Amino acid sequence: MRNALSAIVVISAMCAGCGSDPEPAATDPEAEAAASMPEPLPGLIVAERGGFIPEGVEYDTTNGRLLIGSLAEGSIFQIHGDGRLTTIVTDAELVSSIGIEADEPRGRLLVANSDSSVFQGESAGQAKLGVYDLSSGERIAMVDLAASLTDAFADAVYFANDVAVGDDGTAYVTDTRMNVIYQVDGDYNASVLHRFSPTEDLGLNGIVYHASGYLLVAGGTTLWKVPVADPTETTWVRLPEATAGHDGMLWTADGRLAIVSNSENRVIALTSGDEWATAQLAGVATFEGQATTAADVNGEIYVVHPHFADADPPSVERVTFQ
Repeated sequence: MRNALSAIVVISAMCAGCGSDPEPAATDPEAEAAASMPEPLPGLIVAERGGFIPEGVEYDTTNGRLLIGSLAEGSIFQIHGDGRLTTIVTDAELVSSIGIEADEPRGRLLVANSDSSVFQGESAGQAKLGVYDLSSGERIAMVDLAASLTDAFADAVYFANDVAVGDDGTAYVTDTRMNVIYQVDGDYNASVLHRFSPTEDLGLNGIVYHASGYLLVAGGTTLWKVPVADPTETTWVRLPEATAGHDGMLWTADGRLAIVSNSENRVIALTSGDEWATAQLAGVATFEGQATTAADVNGEIYVVHPHFADADPPSVERVTFQ
């Protein structure tokens, strides 16, 4: 019986190659395109858990995913449309991830790395820049920004807040406590680009890069223009109205500057006709609850609600300009 079965197997194997080759399965271009499309996001996404306090939010266009940081845990997560969290970056040296910036042309994720205990007077804080592979989350570099401030006073405290990247890959980071803008070159060497008066409580926060070669930096109710080639020419931008709590900033798809107010429950959109010597109001979007930063997701603006004061799950919400 075993021999008979063996013969059948051999014959079957030989016949398997007989006849014409099977035709490849037909492909559906529309199905393939749909499979590669980024995950659609609802208007409100509530995280599956609380306590991690995401202060920063960013959209990774390379991988089609919405990323959020963590003031409490330091990690970077992808937040899915149903609130699930997938860890993208885990790094023991990443204490509090604040502003995050996807540098798609160079495949990097830039993270302002701080220590939130500075606000409880428990430490001197820190100002570092974490650089990670945008797709894998692997660490590329960890840059000590504070070390470049060689003339800091003895009881100095630091808090790296937000990060922007220039056309040449230079990263720029604000330090809220030291009134400083750091710059980090392509070889990950840090230096001080500009230092505001240490006696002014500006609360430097959000930062964006303009293709004309200058930075726009928010702090409190103010907005500053800082030419990267000559930061001594820094000027104050005259705004159409006073808005408190300037926090995260971003360029919208149509070229407006969007600034999140963390104290007035709104995002203001600004334009300028004179290279940001002055600005004009070009839209307002309101929301409920405190928000800090915003991301552009395929032309739609989402703000993040961190929940600083409680352990409720944070959320990300789409807002609409009026």
